Amino acid sequence: MRYMKVKRVIRLVVLLAVAGLALPSIPAARAGDNNNHAPDLPSPLCDNIEAPLGNRVASHVYAVGVQLYRWNGTSWVFVEPVATLFADANYHKKVGIHYAGPTWESNSGSKVVATRLASCSPDPTAIPWLLLQTVSTDGPGMFNSVTYIQRVNTKGGLAPTAPGVSIGAVAEVPYAAEYYFYRAKD
Repeated sequence: MRYMKVKRVIRLVVLLAVAGLALPSIPAARAGDNNNHAPDLPSPLCDNIEAPLGNRVASHVYAVGVQLYRWNGTSWVFVEPVATLFADANYHKKVGIHYAGPTWESNSGSKVVATRLASCSPDPTAIPWLLLQTVSTDGPGMFNSVTYIQRVNTKGGLAPTAPGVSIGAVAEVPYAAEYYFYRAKD
């Protein structure tokens, strides 16, 4: 079922790109950036989402997908993210998927589930930036032994402002973000 959702999201992203409605691209990494550097956070607004001392960036991915919301008759309620993870800002080389939990799963099968610790909102037109702490990891690979995750440089993804047409209606709101995965320093 997750595979079908991811395929649907990929089709949606392709259609948006073809229609010229794709999300603004996330800034490309700096020249020579090897993705092992923590992101620049707007201070003091986002100081609360710094990864704790004793952790280092293990991997950095770019996500594009949707935030799913369900109309309950009075408001839109967040359901889950459905996104594809890529190795670079141009969305080349798919490395995994992101879905409810929140969960990140690599192509090699490693998986991390986390819980939200803190947030900040540097862009009122996008979902918040987050610091999440790992609840569990499974399998060898890029998400093995991850301790913390940051979601930064978000674009889009906010709940619709117009009411739903009926109770239970689902909205798929396009979003993009960068995720930094941390491990404890050796």
